[in-house]
Amino acid sequence: DNDFTWKDFQARNNNELVAIFGNFINRVVVLTNKYYQGIVPKPSEFTQVDEETLAAVKAYPSVIASSIERYRFREAGQELMNLARLGNKYLADEEPWKKIKEDEARTQTIMYVALQIASALATLCEPFLPFTSEKLKNILNVSSSDSTKENGIENHWNDIPNKDVLLPEGHQIGKAELLFSKIEDKTIQ
Repeated sequence: DNDFTWKDFQARNNNELVAIFGNFINRVVVLTNKYYQGIVPKPSEFTQVDEETLAAVKAYPSVIASSIERYRFREAGQELMNLARLGNKYLADEEPWKKIKEDEARTQTIMYVALQIASALATLCEPFLPFTSEKLKNILNVSSSDSTKENGIENHWNDIPNKDVLLPEGHQIGKAELLFSKIEDKTIQ
């Protein structure tokens, strides 16, 4: 019961995958590499916003799973995008690129929280975007189910609501890579 058009495919790719999901991941990875040489920073005190954001992340696996189990794949995909939106809103509201100038400890906490969201996205996008999930796990330097990384960090679906730390402080991530490319009109034609 799904309608498919190339125009809608292009719009969803460009407006959601590139502009929301990819943009969030790119900002998190670029800023972590710029400020901390790609090392997950040690958080200081969590604000109420941080705690609410981390609690919201923990709710997504059951919401997405419930939609998938009821064969509501579009709804499940939108919930995944809502998690990426949460990450973008968090970064936009907290402005680590401005806070770095006046409050180093706060910036470390912001980036730590953003990296937890990125790690959750890497796991939760797997049913929809398995190749993107693999690529993102490689960027974050975490294991996927079919790889063998020495660092021993591997997050499964049920870890997201149950573990307090998905990417621990001191963990080394990789460099930013574009997860998605914009699709131009001529390609659709």
